[in-house]
Amino acid sequence: MDLGTFCDSWLKAWTGNQPELLLSFYASEFFYSDPARPGGITELDEFRTYLNRLLGKYPDWVWQRELLVPTSNGFVFKWSVCLKSGKTFSGMDLVELSQEKISRNEVYFDPSVLKE
Repeated sequence: MDLGTFCDSWLKAWTGNQPELLLSFYASEFFYSDPARPGGITELDEFRTYLNRLLGKYPDWVWQRELLVPTSNGFVFKWSVCLKSGKTFSGMDLVELSQEKISRNEVYFDPSVLKE
């Protein structure tokens, strides 16, 4: 598996308000966390609901990989995202893979950048 290609395809799925496409990158058993969900999400229906709200609010954001560092079971990467308003911010993710699907995704960024 080419991690850069996988990461770029996955990031592209975060744009366009297509939660089902995005969910297809995740394993059936997974853990997802970000600043809004620091305790994490492990249930598919809860994650679907969360993504529907999040992608509905930011359907036009565009993600770009800045740096990818492979790990023994996935990768860590730095990213930037540009909102429709032109505001840009950066963060990083820890991604673990199982059978070419995301089994763990921890997202880190300063959430104050999204306050309007």
